[in-house]
Amino acid sequence: MADAMVENQNQRAFQKQQGVFLAKKVPKGRRLANSATRYYKSVGLGFKTPKEAIEGKYVDKKCPFTSSVSIRGRILKGVVCSTKMEKSITFRRDYLHYIKKYRRFEKRHTKISAHCSPCFTVKEGDVVTVGQCRPLSKTIRFNVLAVTQGTNKGKKAFTMF
Repeated sequence: MADAMVENQNQRAFQKQQGVFLAKKVPKGRRLANSATRYYKSVGLGFKTPKEAIEGKYVDKKCPFTSSVSIRGRILKGVVCSTKMEKSITFRRDYLHYIKKYRRFEKRHTKISAHCSPCFTVKEGDVVTVGQCRPLSKTIRFNVLAVTQGTNKGKKAFTMF
């Protein structure tokens, strides 16, 4: 398993999962099961752990499925606007704001950054479900929990979920 970890290294420092011991001695003639050296968990709230998180070989310390990051607080949905960042996305959340004076609603939107684990393949226009977590960086406080195929209405089309 340690050999598989070495070939997936793309950072300067050796990447390994916290709490997983890679140098376990195995008697001759026996093989170590791959699943025994991979840590994963369920985030709860009705979200299933992706198959790639269970069987994959990536190491991501900010992934909610394979690290100690917990999901708490808000659960939001939005349309992906940008995937230009490494392991992060920007999504657009559309909502209606009520104006009491005119007794009408106005359309508003906000763009939010979220961490996207390597177990998801996301492209612009997809609809993502994100959950709030601890601050992962200066602007990122959300983590992608689920991805569904989106429509090609365009980046700035107003869509309610």
